Amino acid sequence: MPSASLFAAFGVAPNFFFGILSLLYVVISAYVYISLIHQISVRGDAKVFGVDTATRTFGLPEAILSGVLIVFLLLNIGASVSHPSIDFSAPTLLGNFLLMAFVVLFIAAFLQLRGFDVGSLAGFSRITFLRVLSTGAVLLFFAYPLILWADIITQRLFGGGSSRQNVVEFFSGSRTIEQRIMIIVFAIAIAPVIEEFLFRFFLYNVIKRYLGRLVGVTFSALLFAAAHAHFPSFVPLFVLGSCFAIAYEWSGSILVAMTMHSLFNSLTLAALAFPEIFSP
Repeated sequence: MPSASLFAAFGVAPNFFFGILSLLYVVISAYVYISLIHQISVRGDAKVFGVDTATRTFGLPEAILSGVLIVFLLLNIGASVSHPSIDFSAPTLLGNFLLMAFVVLFIAAFLQLRGFDVGSLAGFSRITFLRVLSTGAVLLFFAYPLILWADIITQRLFGGGSSRQNVVEFFSGSRTIEQRIMIIVFAIAIAPVIEEFLFRFFLYNVIKRYLGRLVGVTFSALLFAAAHAHFPSFVPLFVLGSCFAIAYEWSGSILVAMTMHSLFNSLTLAALAFPEIFSP
């Protein structure tokens, strides 16, 4: 694969110096995530950041609820694929938010009634805010080359369509400040919380409980990518979702995955809002 494609994606000139830096960036990023996977496999479920994480695990009722959630997600994915022209107006986004917020609250209430401590399971107080922010930022930094290469390979193999999701295209084409503020709030504050709770905290943990970490990471990332109903970005989103799951499993706190997700969306929107900064 010509290195010029990578440099163009980064917005830098295709010269030897940046070629070496880019190659090192990719190698180090792969090494970081391979190291995290190795640490997870060696550590097992006993400790995270030196803290005992032994706790009650999900059972059959959670497995049944996760099956219902998966069917619900698949029906929504099917509807999105069959009707690709989606309305991103304020009422539609608000309706989607209320629906997904209800699903999250229902699952949280269900777990509480089942005797689970959701805060403890999610690792809300396991690590400090500064550690959550710094860990999320560092792990996202090293996830970017993996996502970028997934995007490049997808474009080379399948060509054609833009890898930008519909909501990103809508933000880019929005003409009012109200529309942009609405999308910014949804993408940075709401979507990361809802999606990480559903895909990483709940579905990943249930699948891991019965089928192991590898299947949990893979299947939750596949659902995460498919739920966005945008084929050109499917592989990059799968890689992104896998990085979120690895970060959550390694850190023991869903807040790390939420932080990564929020930062990723923030940078994506910033690149659209201020193209002169991110363009050569």
